Amino acid sequence: MATRPDALERPHPDRFDPARSDYDACLEAHRAAVAAGSAGYLDPTTRLFVITAATHLDRGSCCDRGCRHCPWIGAED
Repeated sequence: MATRPDALERPHPDRFDPARSDYDACLEAHRAAVAAGSAGYLDPTTRLFVITAATHLDRGSCCDRGCRHCPWIGAED
């Protein structure tokens, strides 16, 4: 299954709107979690746990649950 080349840097805009006021803070939290090898991070606004793209890649397939950092959404097959 193909993944997006930028999946570790940013979520697909269909899953996380770049116009959100907390977009940059969420991307920074995601980057820090990936760098630390964490499975996810707490969304700075909602405080909900969000799974990183790296964790999804480690799992190996899409779960079809609409995850924010799904590396497979928008990928060329």
